Amino acid sequence: MPGSPPDAAAQTAGPAPEPLEIVLRVNGVQHRLTLDPRTTLLDALREHLHLTGSKKGCGLGQCGACTVLMDGRRVKSCLSLAALVEGREITTIEGLAQGEQLHPLQAAFIERDVVHIEGAGYRLRRHAELVPDTLRPKAPRRRGRSPQAAG
Repeated sequence: MPGSPPDAAAQTAGPAPEPLEIVLRVNGVQHRLTLDPRTTLLDALREHLHLTGSKKGCGLGQCGACTVLMDGRRVKSCLSLAALVEGREITTIEGLAQGEQLHPLQAAFIERDVVHIEGAGYRLRRHAELVPDTLRPKAPRRRGRSPQAAG
């Protein structure tokens, strides 16, 4: 129909972008990767480095299954492009251990058969001392409710 926008199938983005050579520092180890510039940090970790502790959940950054630490601060790896985090220190759940000694968070996940934080939040609330401050989600304040009543 004249004047109407073309359908999605007719809209082409052109050729795929050239792959990028990047270096990611993950769990204290540098990794040289060749990636499509559109690759998320989550996909780089899971598909290229085979670190599968960070999960694909909603893909929108809402569920938190993809949470990693970047320079000590938690980020949703599904929302970060791998090429833009070059030079940053990334720590995954696999990188929390000290040698053979599990980090308390890893031990809690195994002991309680937890898949990810938001999926089993009620279990982790009872054991909040095991969750490092950097991984604790910021709870929204609700009017008329005290923080103690929320748990």
